[in-house]
Amino acid sequence: MGDREAKHLIAESRDYTVHAIRDVGDVAGAIMDATCNVLAHALEGTRATGSELRGLVTDTIVGTVHGVALVEGEVELAASSIMVGALRGAEMTGAVGIEAVSATAVALVKGAADVGGDIGRTAKGAVEGAIRGARDIGLTAERAASAAASGAMIGAGEISSAALDQVRNVVSQTISGVKVVITES
Repeated sequence: MGDREAKHLIAESRDYTVHAIRDVGDVAGAIMDATCNVLAHALEGTRATGSELRGLVTDTIVGTVHGVALVEGEVELAASSIMVGALRGAEMTGAVGIEAVSATAVALVKGAADVGGDIGRTAKGAVEGAIRGARDIGLTAERAASAAASGAMIGAGEISSAALDQVRNVVSQTISGVKVVITES
C-alpha cells in the first residue's frame, strides 16, 4: 500500500467516524459501528495478510482515533469500542485472528500518542475491548487479551522506552477479570 493510499484510508476513516459520532447519541455504539464498517470496507475483496493486513488495520484505526479526537472525545475511553468494532469488521471479511487483535492494539496506542492521549489508559481499553469481543471472533478472553497487550507494547515500543514502560505497567495486570500474559512477538 502506497503512502497516498494510506493517507486516503486514514482520512476516510477519520471523516466517517466524525460523522457517525455527531449523528447519534450513543457515542460508543457509533464508534464501534464506524470502525466495523470502515475496516470491513478497507479489507473487502483483499486477501491481505502479514504486513499488508497490519497496514490496512493500522490506517483504519489511526483514522478512527483521529476522528474521535476531532470531536473532542476521549481516545482512552473509546479504545475498547474501537477494538470491538475492528474485530467485528475484520470478522466480516474473514481476516480476524490474533494478528488483527494485535495490529489494532498497536494502532490504538500509536494513534493515541499522535493526538496526545494517555497511551497507558488506551492500552488498557484495547485489552478490555479484546476481552469483550473475543467470544464473537472465536478466541478465548485470555488469548485475545494477550494479543492486545502484546500489540499495545509493540506500539508503545515504537514510540519510546518510557512509553513502553508505561504500557507494560498497565497491561501486565489483571484486566476485566482476566490475567493478561504478555507474549513476545
